[in-house]
Amino acid sequence: MNTIQRLASGSMVVAALIGLGGCSGMSTRDRDTAIGAGVGAVGGAVLSGGSVLGTAAGAAVGGVIGNQVGKDKK
Repeated sequence: MNTIQRLASGSMVVAALIGLGGCSGMSTRDRDTAIGAGVGAVGGAVLSGGSVLGTAAGAAVGGVIGNQVGKDKK
């Protein structure tokens, strides 16, 4: 992986963590969606070797899964 891809992957992870830090007023379902998107982004980046498309796809899939998991919680 070249330097620019590493920098982009690291920046996305930091942005996700900062975004999750500011989510104190979220509902449980919203929080689960955000966490799923963050975990999916990291997983997508790892599986695709740092590809931006793989990271974005992982975030989208993770967000959907997190949203559905949070649906049943009250």
